[in-house]
Amino acid sequence: MVQFRCHGCGAVVDAAAVRPFRCPNAGATVDDIDHVLVAEAFAAEWPAGSETNPFLRYRALLTAYRVARSVGLSDDAWGDIVGELDEALVGVDGRGFRITPMGEQAALAQALDLSGRLWIKDETGNVSGSHKGRHLAGVMLYLRVLEAAGLPAGIGLRRNRLAIASCGNAALAAAVVARAADWPLDVFIPPDANPAVRARLAELGAGITICERRAKEAGDPCVLRFREAVAGGAIPFSVQGPDNGLAVEGLRTLAFEMADGFAEAGLVPDALFVQAGGGALASGLVQGFDLARRLGRLPRVPKLMVVQAQGCAPLVRAWERLPGLDLADAARRRSRFMWPWEKVPASIAGGILDDEAYDWWAVALGMRASGGGAVVVSEEVLARAHDEARRHTGISVSATGSAGLAGAIGYPADGGVIAAVFSGVER
Repeated sequence: MVQFRCHGCGAVVDAAAVRPFRCPNAGATVDDIDHVLVAEAFAAEWPAGSETNPFLRYRALLTAYRVARSVGLSDDAWGDIVGELDEALVGVDGRGFRITPMGEQAALAQALDLSGRLWIKDETGNVSGSHKGRHLAGVMLYLRVLEAAGLPAGIGLRRNRLAIASCGNAALAAAVVARAADWPLDVFIPPDANPAVRARLAELGAGITICERRAKEAGDPCVLRFREAVAGGAIPFSVQGPDNGLAVEGLRTLAFEMADGFAEAGLVPDALFVQAGGGALASGLVQGFDLARRLGRLPRVPKLMVVQAQGCAPLVRAWERLPGLDLADAARRRSRFMWPWEKVPASIAGGILDDEAYDWWAVALGMRASGGGAVVVSEEVLARAHDEARRHTGISVSATGSAGLAGAIGYPADGGVIAAVFSGVER
C-alpha cells in the first residue's frame, strides 16, 4: 500500500483508492491546521540506471510508479505510460523530459564577487521552459496509472477538467502537459500575465480565466478562483502542496539529477540558493536531497537558503517567527506564521510573487534541518543577478529564474561551493 499522511492532522490516504491531493480533513472543520498530504517513507535503493528521461531513471522513487507496481502493472507498462506522454510532449512542445545540464560557472562567480565556487543547474531548456513541468508530469503520470490499472481512484476521471492557478510558467507547463495528455484544462491567471504567455495558452487550447483582485478579499485571486473550480469538481493540476500532495514528487527528480551530478563530481554544495514564491521548488529540492542522503548517494544535504523579493516575502516573515518553536506545533497554528501578503506584490521577479508560500512548513523544516535560512533581496540585487547571469553564461534566463542566485550575492562561502537553479526562460 502506498500511503500519504497529512503533516498537520495525521490523516492517512491510500493513493490507490483515494487521490492524494487535498487532505480529507482540510475544510471539513474550522481549524488552523496546515493540511498537506506527504508520501510516507518507504524502503528503496538509489537508482543505478542510465536512462535520459528522469521519470524512467528515478521511477522507483516516485509514487505513481510505486502505485503502478503495487496493483500489478509491470515495469514495461510504466515505460509505455512514460513513453506515450513523452512522445506527445515532443509533438506539442518540441521536447520531452531529459536530464538537464549542470556545471560550474566560474566567470559568473567572479563577476558577482562570490567568495566560493558556483554551480548552476539549467532548467530553461526543460519542457515549457521551466521546472514546472516536472511537478505536473508527476501528477499526470499518476492519473494515467489510475486509468491504466482501472483503480477506484480513477473512476470518472475523464469527466473532470484539470485546473491550475498561475502567473505564467506553471500555467504554460500545465497547458503543455494537458495538451499532450489530451485532457481539457482551465487556467486562472492575473490581468498582468505576460501577453506571450496568454497567447501560448490560447494556442494550446486552455480555458483562460483572468482573475481581478476583489475588494476586501485576502489572498491571491487566481488561487481563490482555482479552488472554487476544484470545489466544483475540477482536478487540482497544481504545483501547490495543500491543493495536491503529489505536486512536489515530480520536482524531486530535479534534486535527484543534481545529487547524481554532485556525487559524480565528488562534492556537495555548502549551500543551495532557491527562489521561492509558493515554495514548491524549495520543498521538492530539499526533500529530494534528503532522500539522496538517506539512500547513500550524498553524505549530507546542502544548507537550504530560500530567496524572496522585498516586494513579497511571506515565507521569510514566517521563518523569522519560528526560532525556538516546535515545527509540529506550528503546523497546527498556521495563521500565526503564514497569511497573505498585505500589499499588492511587485517585483521584476514576477514569478515568485505568490501572496502566500503555500508549502512554507515543508520549506521551514528543510531550512532548519539543513542549517539554512531565508534571504530577502532588493530589486537592484535581483537585476544585477539577472544581468550578469545572462551575460556570463549564455543562458536565456528570466529575472524570476535567476532570483535564487541573487540571494548568493554577499554570502560568505569562503572558497566553498554554492549552487543555484536557473528556471524560467526569458519570454
